[in-house]
Amino acid sequence: MVSAFGKVFRIGAVALICSVITTDGSRADTLAAALTSAYNHSGLIEQNRALLRAADEDVALIASELRPILNWSADVTRTFGKSKTSGVIRPIRSTDASIGLSLDLLLFDFGRTGYRKEAAKEAVLSTREVLRSVEQQVLFRAVQAYMNVRRNGEFVALRENNLRLLRQELRAARDRFEVGEVTRTDVAQAEARLASARSGLAAAQGDLTQAIEEFRAAVGRKPGQLQAPGRLPKLSGDIEGAKVIAVRGHPDMLRVQHDVASADLTVLAAEAAMKPSVNLRSRVAVGEEINGSDLTQSGSIGIELSGPIYQGGLLSSAKRQAMARRDAQRGNLHVVRHQVLQDVGNAYAILLAANASRQASQQEVRAARVAFRGVREEAKLGARTTLDVLDAEQELLNAQANLISADADVYIAAYLVLSSIGQLTAKDLRLNVQTYDPNAYYDLVKDAPVPISPQGKKLEKVLRALEKD
Repeated sequence: MVSAFGKVFRIGAVALICSVITTDGSRADTLAAALTSAYNHSGLIEQNRALLRAADEDVALIASELRPILNWSADVTRTFGKSKTSGVIRPIRSTDASIGLSLDLLLFDFGRTGYRKEAAKEAVLSTREVLRSVEQQVLFRAVQAYMNVRRNGEFVALRENNLRLLRQELRAARDRFEVGEVTRTDVAQAEARLASARSGLAAAQGDLTQAIEEFRAAVGRKPGQLQAPGRLPKLSGDIEGAKVIAVRGHPDMLRVQHDVASADLTVLAAEAAMKPSVNLRSRVAVGEEINGSDLTQSGSIGIELSGPIYQGGLLSSAKRQAMARRDAQRGNLHVVRHQVLQDVGNAYAILLAANASRQASQQEVRAARVAFRGVREEAKLGARTTLDVLDAEQELLNAQANLISADADVYIAAYLVLSSIGQLTAKDLRLNVQTYDPNAYYDLVKDAPVPISPQGKKLEKVLRALEKD
């Protein structure tokens, strides 16, 4: 009985070590391939790219205010009535048509529009950092999904192997009971442990199914044969140095810095709004009486100086509001800085703990395997009971499960460190993807091109391509 039991154990262990997670046998998957798919299929990234393009257009909207504004107007007017002159009543009936062009141009507003434009540019830079932060979230979720499918798949393989061993143990216990070597209690203990193993396998299979669904959501497709992720990403062991890198380059830090700059410029724009502005105004018009001989032609051009006198406190309130929002952004800068530093420290602490746990689990597996073999041999000689063998096997199972989980945790923790310092992007990971160039669209729209211009025609092609995507 014991030799057969050991044979099953060795076969199952070899199968577990050599197995890979198979949910789609037609395709092998690597972590890099999963990250590439997650990047290419992420709706969240697409959403934030569109929001970035909308922020780009804010710059174009304000830039248009510094250009001449040309409008046309046309009207047809029917006039009717009567007039009385010297006792003579005369009917009034005429139909007049006119068409006109007007031109307005902002000449000077103490920099208000310029400040608003610069604030919009800072908002664009902030939105770019939001996109980079979202990219990190998408890729880290894919790492977690990949490792969890591997983790739960190995749990299932481990428990299936354990179930085979317990079935063999139960058959052996029943055979020994028939010849009087063990009692009915030993058989019941083996039956109870087998039932518990079936329950554990069902739970592991359920966890694997959920992990696969998370993989679908994070990566955009179901997993293939998930290969071991290979070497860990290169990380510096200098936590303080990593914190310096994070403060200088983490997207959350850069985002809030641009938000502060935008808020400062908004305050300046609010102050300039309280000052006068100078505008050029011009108009030409032609009018003619239909079925008549009257014809009028008119034109005007002038410079207008206007400014606020009293608006019920509106401008003062707008300035105070801008100052309050600026102060809020400055406060948020301190909050985000401390949060980024804490995240780096936490990520390194998690990585160190995961590494320590993996080393301990490796030792635990070695010790539990030796103990299991010893108990099994002692059971041959009658010095150990069936329950002792089952307990030793359960301890080995738990140790192997801990090692599987620790291996996955180490990889997740390593990529968490990359995310905490702002280096978990497609560019940093050198993924085989076509990265998004935020400057391309901005350069096309920043000058507010009209559709008939060469730049406008080029922009129209880009928009049609985006609609197809």
